Amino acid sequence: MGSFSLCTSKISIIIITILLLSFHQSYSQPIQSTHLLDLIIRDYTIRNFKLNLNTGTPQKIHLPSNFSGIEIDTVKLRCGSLRRYGARIGEFHIGSGVTVKPCPERVMLVRQNLGSNWSSIYSTGYNLTGYNYQLVSPVLGLLAYNANPDGVATNPFEVNVSGTDQNPILIDFLNNKASGNTNPSTSPKTITKNSSVLCACFTSNGNTTFSDQVSPYVCKGTRQGHYALVMTIEARRKDDDSGDGGMVTSSTEVSGGGGRLSRWKVVVGSVIGSGIGAILLGMLVVAMLVKVKKKAEREEMERRAYEEEALQVSMVGHVRAPTAPGTRTLPITADDRYKNSHLIN
Repeated sequence: MGSFSLCTSKISIIIITILLLSFHQSYSQPIQSTHLLDLIIRDYTIRNFKLNLNTGTPQKIHLPSNFSGIEIDTVKLRCGSLRRYGARIGEFHIGSGVTVKPCPERVMLVRQNLGSNWSSIYSTGYNLTGYNYQLVSPVLGLLAYNANPDGVATNPFEVNVSGTDQNPILIDFLNNKASGNTNPSTSPKTITKNSSVLCACFTSNGNTTFSDQVSPYVCKGTRQGHYALVMTIEARRKDDDSGDGGMVTSSTEVSGGGGRLSRWKVVVGSVIGSGIGAILLGMLVVAMLVKVKKKAEREEMERRAYEEEALQVSMVGHVRAPTAPGTRTLPITADDRYKNSHLIN
């Protein structure tokens, strides 16, 4: 009986080892399905989500080393607040008035930045070369799932977040506030002048839609999904030959309510700096005026003192010469002393 249980335990260990090896091997092999990659990211996000975080607090999710190059950020929001006020997570700005279907009590937003390594699965999976396009930016994804008030849902399902042309979802590929990177490898001049650069939206049904940028490096979408900047292959070759080509990089920032903060900070800082500069310039001008006035007063006092103490001038022959009043004692001779003493006696 003991030998039978020992044999059974050994067989169980061998089966578990084989399953673990096959699981690790499947994760180590390159993933070619974009839907499978979304499911893996979703599972890791749910597994590593911190339940003690408050609603609206962003969290960065760290993937295993075999998914290096992918940046994941998530935030849990109230569904009603998301519809009324919108949200900002990374490069995605969800405007107010979006539609959330279905609308659970909590919604978990997952932002993806696939980087230069993993973005290629969208290039091959959606056959961009067949459209004569190449990626010039990482593929950015925004997906929404249901969440419980006390944590993430045990049975997660995808929630559809959609906007309109008047209240769209904006994707800013130059959102680098978190990393401090302000020098993308592709210059805005190239993107602005080259009309062949378009926004690509990769839908879940396998189609790709292209649209113009609303402004340099900014795309507009009407629903959640994956977006990227693309350029025709011929134009990309020309930019690479001229040294202007490259891939636009982006980084993470998460906030609720939407809206840019950097512009008004720059304006306030400029106003404060201009005010301080004007005050310092005014103080310098006042100091110079006071110095000039004191110098003039000193010269006037010296001039008056010189005029009051000036010597009298009289003619000595044909020459004008200064003369002093007769204040010295006159010399007395011996005869004068004798006469003075005789008069006294």
